[in-house]
Amino acid sequence: MSEKQDLTRREASKLAAAAATLSITGAPFVSKVKAANNTVQFGFIGVGSRGQYLLQHLKGIDNGACVAVCDVYEPSMRKGAEIIGTKPKMFKDYRELLADKSVDAVLIATPLYMHFPATRDALDAGKHVFCEKSLVFKPEEIHALRALSNSKPKQVLQVGLQRRYSKFYQTAKQMIDKGMLGTVTHIRGQWHRNTFAKDPWNKPLPKDRTDKEVNWRKYREFSGGLTAELASHQIDVADWMFGAQPEFVVGVGGTDYIKDGRDIFDNIQLIFKYPKGQKLHYTSITTNRHCPLFNAERTEFGECIMGTQGTIHITVGTDSEPALGMWYTEPPLPKTEAAGKSAAPATASPSLASTGKGGRALPILLEKDQVTNQESFIEREMKYARRWLYQKGVMVPEEDRNPVDIELESFFNDIKTAGRPKADLEVGLHDSAAVMLANRCMYEERKVLFSEIDNMGKPEPAKAGKKG
Repeated sequence: MSEKQDLTRREASKLAAAAATLSITGAPFVSKVKAANNTVQFGFIGVGSRGQYLLQHLKGIDNGACVAVCDVYEPSMRKGAEIIGTKPKMFKDYRELLADKSVDAVLIATPLYMHFPATRDALDAGKHVFCEKSLVFKPEEIHALRALSNSKPKQVLQVGLQRRYSKFYQTAKQMIDKGMLGTVTHIRGQWHRNTFAKDPWNKPLPKDRTDKEVNWRKYREFSGGLTAELASHQIDVADWMFGAQPEFVVGVGGTDYIKDGRDIFDNIQLIFKYPKGQKLHYTSITTNRHCPLFNAERTEFGECIMGTQGTIHITVGTDSEPALGMWYTEPPLPKTEAAGKSAAPATASPSLASTGKGGRALPILLEKDQVTNQESFIEREMKYARRWLYQKGVMVPEEDRNPVDIELESFFNDIKTAGRPKADLEVGLHDSAAVMLANRCMYEERKVLFSEIDNMGKPEPAKAGKKG
């Protein structure tokens, strides 16, 4: 290797290290400011905790402009307006917001039981809609929203399942489709919290509000409980990775540890069976937040995708933590003698052989780290340097942006280009159906077929009159 080339490699490594420093310190993403007439003017319905979180992210999205906010609780409404900082109009009745001709689109983050009424009325008012998951609450709403949305093909409808917009999850899906994991047979998903330390569903009550108004997630009349609020994300991941919807679900839940008047379960365990025998094993508890993935470096939630030739551990990032993706190849099969020759005597019993050393975790390489031979010399050397640092554990691949930002920006882009969201109507409805049927299997203590949703919520056929 020439001295000049060796120097270039060292410089590339320094550049990669500098890139790692920027990643660690959280360098902001800089986007191009667009002309005012190229932005989508939106209103926001429901600016409680989730709505305020999304408004914080919307402040950095420049292809949408907030012109109105709405909440039935005035302090939340005013807080939402303060967060977005655009001096939006304020409404207590969302129907008044929908009547505003300056509003092109609405984002909805109301309590779950209000998702369908607000979405229905927004579509009828000619607005584009982004609605948080779960998209709908009751079986009849699945049929009604499908019919309504399909009758308005020019209006964009997107559901808030941000993992669909994550580069890590997209890369995992590409790896599966390319056969890098062999045949994917099982997925394990978990979302564990320890609410004995801090319970996000038991917020302090203002003097002028009731527990059902503030902590609505605890009550079945308003909420789908752990299944809707948490499991819905990971059920959608399984549907996406398997490329199918489940055939049936079985499970058990209980209100065993939190005695605060809630009638939702405080722990659930579910098994979804898919058409090719594939299964999603899901668990959500409220007494421990340990996650047996990523060398226990993260807690609470993540997925383990298992195939015949490899396994992926993956979790989405948060505002303060990067997404993580680790890939393990299956250990090689034992060598056998060629045909016609006698096999060598076994040196260990199968039970002992199965306890061998596992493989080393490999990073999931994002597109920016893939060598295409189309790069300049410096760009290629930087990629090799980063990959070397990944292998040594000095740094890990990170997404350029939070997928929450990407899903919001994509919503506005799809409005302007008549694009189809990655998390579209059918993705949202399939996910909502899975939530409803999973809760039903636990409430009724039986196996529930997914075909049952076809007739749930539909009016009974009229009985033929008696012959005279």
